[in-house]
Amino acid sequence: MGAYVNPIYPYKGPADLMSNPPQRKALIVIGAGPVGLAAAIDARLQGLDVLVLDDDKTVSVGSRAVCYAKRSLEILDRLGIAEQACDMGVSWNIGRTFLEEAEVYQFNLVPDAGHKRPGMINLQQYHVEEMLIARALALGADIRWQHKVTAVTPSADHATLTVETPDGTFDIEADWLVVADGARSPVRRHLGLDIEGRVFQDRFLIADVIMKADYPAERWFWFDPPFHPNQSVLLHKQSNNVWRIDFQLGWDADPEEEKKPEKVIPRLQAMLGDDRPFELEWVSIYTFQCRRMTDFRHGRVLFVGDAAHQVSPFGARGANSGFQDADDLMWKLALVIKGQASEKLLDTYAHDRQFAADENIMNSTRSTDFITPKSRTSKTFRNQVLALAKHYPFARKLVNSGRLSVPSFLTGSVLNTPDADAFEGNMVPGAPMDDAPVQVAGQDAWLLDQVGKGFQILWFVDALPSPAQLAQLADVGVQADCVRPGAGAHAQPLKPTILIVAPRLLSIPGMDVIVDTQGLVAKRYDATPGTTYLLRPDQHVVARWRGLNANAVQAALARATGLNVGGHMDQA
Repeated sequence: MGAYVNPIYPYKGPADLMSNPPQRKALIVIGAGPVGLAAAIDARLQGLDVLVLDDDKTVSVGSRAVCYAKRSLEILDRLGIAEQACDMGVSWNIGRTFLEEAEVYQFNLVPDAGHKRPGMINLQQYHVEEMLIARALALGADIRWQHKVTAVTPSADHATLTVETPDGTFDIEADWLVVADGARSPVRRHLGLDIEGRVFQDRFLIADVIMKADYPAERWFWFDPPFHPNQSVLLHKQSNNVWRIDFQLGWDADPEEEKKPEKVIPRLQAMLGDDRPFELEWVSIYTFQCRRMTDFRHGRVLFVGDAAHQVSPFGARGANSGFQDADDLMWKLALVIKGQASEKLLDTYAHDRQFAADENIMNSTRSTDFITPKSRTSKTFRNQVLALAKHYPFARKLVNSGRLSVPSFLTGSVLNTPDADAFEGNMVPGAPMDDAPVQVAGQDAWLLDQVGKGFQILWFVDALPSPAQLAQLADVGVQADCVRPGAGAHAQPLKPTILIVAPRLLSIPGMDVIVDTQGLVAKRYDATPGTTYLLRPDQHVVARWRGLNANAVQAALARATGLNVGGHMDQA
């Protein structure tokens, strides 16, 4: 049922990939879902060849991941599809929680102005995948549909894949393998790798419903509503008049029975009313899981997204954390492939994103325990919180209908240089950057659109810099032969781009000047003249100082690429 028709992508035979001995590719990605495609696009933007293998020939069936948070949209901006996604999706910032029919709590994801992207958009996963596929192909990614990876054999300097296609089976090698094959990850199972955590004993019904309704573009969550007593319900608006409705069913519900239209339609009629016409587009039953692999890196094999970790859908932490995985991994992998960093830099991918996964799992578990209490004490606490929240503001802060996805502050990353100077605010080393309105070359722009193109120095001034200061910045860089022995002949030295932030337009030959038109950049970064930030390619702060010191910047850049000043990897 429904209006959406899945596209069928053409199959290309593997004749050009078959050889004996097997061909060696620098980078292979397994899985053409949102996270695998994001990794492939990022690889192409950094000049890397990439082969993507997927066992299907279309995008996902059903809406699946529907909520894309502000940080994901900022990542998608860099990848080149955020504008398209926002134009099609439903933007929202407000969420409301109800007990029975009374509102007890609400939140605003972006309480202050001056950000390019909304707190969240709702957009069906199949639309996002279509956009990512088109972008990846436009950039020259080699996507092979109906290429099923049936075995992976890791070696010290590569991995060997066995691939099954309609035209036969063949082996191919990858210097580096990114595994993005989903929560059931055949590669993870084939390699016998562990994944630990909790599976929650409850079942939920997802119904994608096509209907015309004048409900606002907000997240609505009910506890014990009259149309579904003693359970919870979630409502989201998506594009093209598709509404996502989740019904809690309980552990004893029969999944196959509950998916039948004769069971689903009466639930929807009780909620929406008998006089509102609607059409079912997709129905599914799911359970909660909060689990992760012990280690996301296994030599030359790197796991991302649901293949590495799973969380409950309340909080929208699945696809959003997966995009952040790819965002963290791909700049590091690009430096390694280009000979500009030791492969030990990839240990920090595992360390930092495992920390982020633990944070997501903790928040997701707390939400799930509140939504579906499994003990008398937990249920009593939940019900009392909801009852008090009707009348007392302190209790509203305890209501947990799904703490929504926010980016992780990687403050414990070994790539960070700790502060030596005093700062206020949130832009600590390890923080994802805040956006702000600016002007560039006389045109209105956004700060985050100017960064994320490699390592960059953000230097705040209120007057023309002296030639001596500009000369200091020009000398900052990491020599390739200091990173990987023998790489100097094949790799370019790593040099950060210099961005100057000023309260007014300054003419500085050869320098990009960002005009802080509203003073929000200086405010959000607690910047005074001379303040200097070193930024990672994934738009995280990695170091900051109150004054410009080329030696300090040089040392921080070396550390941020996996080296300390003595040229050895800091241990994660």
